[in-house]
Amino acid sequence: MVVGELTQETDLLVIGGGPGGYVAACVAADLGIQTTVVEWAEVPGGVCLREGCIPSKALLHVAKIIGDAEHAGSFGVAFEQPKVDVKKLRNWKNGVIRRLSTGIKGLLSNRKVDYITGRATFEDSRRARIEGGDVARIKFKHCIIATGSRAKMLPESLLPRELCWDAADALKIEEVPRRLLVIGGGYIGLELGQVYAALGSEVTILETLESLLPGADPDLVKPLLGKLRKQFKAILTGAALKGVKKKGGAVEVAFSHDGSDKRESFERILVSVGRQPNSDGIGIEKTKAEVDDLGFITVDAQRRTTDKRLFAIGDVACQPMLAHKAMREAKVAVEAIAGHPSAFDPACIPAVVYTDPELAWCGVTEPEALAQGLNVKVTKFPWTASGRAVSMGRTDGLTKMIFDAETQRLLGIGIVGVHAGDLISEGVLAIEMAAVAEDIGSSIHPHPATSETIAEAAEALFGRAVHVGH
Repeated sequence: MVVGELTQETDLLVIGGGPGGYVAACVAADLGIQTTVVEWAEVPGGVCLREGCIPSKALLHVAKIIGDAEHAGSFGVAFEQPKVDVKKLRNWKNGVIRRLSTGIKGLLSNRKVDYITGRATFEDSRRARIEGGDVARIKFKHCIIATGSRAKMLPESLLPRELCWDAADALKIEEVPRRLLVIGGGYIGLELGQVYAALGSEVTILETLESLLPGADPDLVKPLLGKLRKQFKAILTGAALKGVKKKGGAVEVAFSHDGSDKRESFERILVSVGRQPNSDGIGIEKTKAEVDDLGFITVDAQRRTTDKRLFAIGDVACQPMLAHKAMREAKVAVEAIAGHPSAFDPACIPAVVYTDPELAWCGVTEPEALAQGLNVKVTKFPWTASGRAVSMGRTDGLTKMIFDAETQRLLGIGIVGVHAGDLISEGVLAIEMAAVAEDIGSSIHPHPATSETIAEAAEALFGRAVHVGH
């Protein structure tokens, strides 16, 4: 220890101020646990708030407004061609981030959580060194690691970093390229692709796999794919990137598709090929905690690592890398530290793709049920039979439910359509409560509403869905 360095002591150290970290700190403070958060950014919120979930949804909202204005023409309502002020749009998006981050900082401050700006690295299982902060070292009784994840990038030999964007770069909205190549057909690539297409970019998707959104039910992807084909210049699945080089003011991309080699030029390339946990560079090797081959910190049901003093939550702990999963894990870890009999054991974790139309699902999908050999019955309710969907001119939706064939218990639900991300919560609750088809179908849903499609899909199990033929 260097003489004169300031060492601070705390009951709970939280490393990372993202959705998992700040929720953990708030819950701990509410339970009377002295808590310190160390976060490298000046404001809390993590990647989700600064350069992920929140700014992307803000921009998707703008894209939807542009799309809705165009769609209104089919109703006899015409608007002028939208004019996008990129600077004003960027300032508005940044304002959303400032407002929410200021609110989170207020939540921590009101609970007297100590917020330290700096980077924490473990010295051992009781101490962490802080770089860039007023405090040089923190001694703790327990620590929750909530360091999140970062975007995966392609090898430099294949695509030099200076020639491409990651999601954070794209969300800065510093320019709207005329031609944009998105490498990766997952949810981040498709969401940002729709944003830039709405703002005026000519978007091409290049995906190595044979289909978009791997892991999602193909029945849900189909309506979205129909819309994307109209919005994007090209969707190239089963394609392989061969190389990239700078050529004048553009970037020339070599790739193979449909058995032939091709070259095309783009102004910008957005790489969206997944994320990796931030378990490196934090001194985890100086503790007894273990990291698996994928970089995730090994945890048990209480989110305790193999080092009894350390817990890990969120993207750094395990899949799925979702903010709402991290928030729930945060509560479990803090309750475990407080001595409560808490465990992370959700019946399901919802997933949402915030494209237009949105996709949302929880529990098992039909392909997963078949792969697991489950005896299930599948019901579907098309939104063409929904009065609310028809009145909005948005019949490009589907509600699909997976039931246990013997008990009629709901095992999974998938929805594609407007606001599917809001509708899925009923499915999550139903699965958590072990609801059966009769419970869902006999519950009165408001009319006209797209939530009726959930009740009708449940009634379809008995052949009683009124608004579809048999």
